[in-house]
Amino acid sequence: MREDAAALARRLARNAEAVCRHYLSNGRREGNWWTVGDVTNTPGRSLFVRLHGPEAGRGAAGKWTDAATGEHGDLLDLIARARGLDSLRDVLEEARRFLSLPAPQRPEPRAPVATGSPEAARRLFHAGQPIRGTLAETYLRARGITYLDDLPALRFHPRCYYRADENTPVETWPAMLAAVTDLDGTITGVHRTWLARDGSGKAPIATPRRAMGRLLGNGVRFGVVTDIVAIGEGIETMLALRCILPTLPMIAALSASHLAALVPPGPLRRIYIAQDNDEAGSHAATMLAGRTERHPIEAVALRPHTLDFNDDLRRIRPAELAAWVRVQLAPQDAARLLAAAAG
Repeated sequence: MREDAAALARRLARNAEAVCRHYLSNGRREGNWWTVGDVTNTPGRSLFVRLHGPEAGRGAAGKWTDAATGEHGDLLDLIARARGLDSLRDVLEEARRFLSLPAPQRPEPRAPVATGSPEAARRLFHAGQPIRGTLAETYLRARGITYLDDLPALRFHPRCYYRADENTPVETWPAMLAAVTDLDGTITGVHRTWLARDGSGKAPIATPRRAMGRLLGNGVRFGVVTDIVAIGEGIETMLALRCILPTLPMIAALSASHLAALVPPGPLRRIYIAQDNDEAGSHAATMLAGRTERHPIEAVALRPHTLDFNDDLRRIRPAELAAWVRVQLAPQDAARLLAAAAG
């Protein structure tokens, strides 16, 4: 439990400003600090939360102090006081909910579940392992995706079952797993990318990509959404865009049809639609943008040079891709997002 708490505290610290905007909404940012009256969100300037810094030690991100009372702590302590939670279990559950993280793995009952169901998807995802040092990392780096920090939605399975059809035997291949979640962070499905045995590309099978579970309206999420988000089709497409905009929260809808039907998180002021450069991608982006017109949300299209942003990342240098994307961003977002990337 202590290790789980420490890991959650570090993850919250990486998103310190988003935590403050959610739990201390009556405060405001002042340089490298978020200031507010106290942990109960009273307006004022007595409590200070550090927004950026190392993960631990002096000056660590997420550390806070109330100058009036002398109270201090990390962001788990802040959430506990802000929500009036006494139990560590309740605090960790609230932190996971905020971060859209799946519940910690628990022993699964041996009772069978329906093939392709959300429960089967959850079991498969929990059977995987973090992607660091695995063939999933090798695969992503081979596609030019080098920024791989903080990706709890991705896992690796060394022997994932594959069957082309009912008339062929079951095979096992290494696979990258991606958790498909709803707005509450509940896993509703899983996307599988079967990999070559050396991780150099996809497995040499008929359909190396498949999804299972309840997908419509949901997506694979990277980062914590506050007021802006980028939404696109493929996992690699969004991870490529994340290489140049690492602080922009992103959602992969997995296909053009699912992009058009995705339920945007809220509240939002702007959605960036990273559309694929084909007819299906253009149509899906138009459909999603049309649905935002009923809400006070601005939809902005991000168009790649080539077919998609992963194709761009493999063809041109990241600096050139950043320049291409910059002119498509809202000016107030461009300064903030690209400055964070440069830092």
